[in-house]
Amino acid sequence: MRKLALLAATVALLTMAAPAWAGSPHFVDGHTTLSQTGDTLTVHFKLAGLGDEAQVHVVLTADAACVNPGSNEPKAENKGATLAEGIFPVQNGRAEGELSGTATFDPSAPCPDPMTIAYSNVVVTDTTNGISLAL
Repeated sequence: MRKLALLAATVALLTMAAPAWAGSPHFVDGHTTLSQTGDTLTVHFKLAGLGDEAQVHVVLTADAACVNPGSNEPKAENKGATLAEGIFPVQNGRAEGELSGTATFDPSAPCPDPMTIAYSNVVVTDTTNGISLAL
C-alpha cells in the first residue's frame, strides 16, 4: 500500500509540473522572400519555433560583384558582405522582420556607372539559434 501511495504521489507531481517548452527554431517555408530594387537587396523573413526567447539577431549576407551592361564581371573577386543585421522581438515563439542593404566596395561607391551590383550566395542567418537559409 505504501508503494502504491508513493507511486500515486510521484505521478501527481509529474503531471502538475510545468511543461518545458523547448524550441525548434526554423524559417517558415514560403514566408521568406528576397527582392532587389536597384542595388539594394531586401529580405523579409519569418521564424518560428523560438520557444520563450525574447529576441533574435538576424543577419543578411551575400557575395556581390559589379556587372557591366554586357553582363560581364570584372576579373576582381566577388566581395562577401554583411549587408544588414538587426535584433527582432519574439512573440509567441515567432519573429518576423525585414532587412535591407547595399554592398559597398573600395572605394566606398557601390559600382561605377554604368555597372550594377549582382548578388549571389545570399544567406539570411538567425545567429541566436545558429540557423541559416540560403536564398
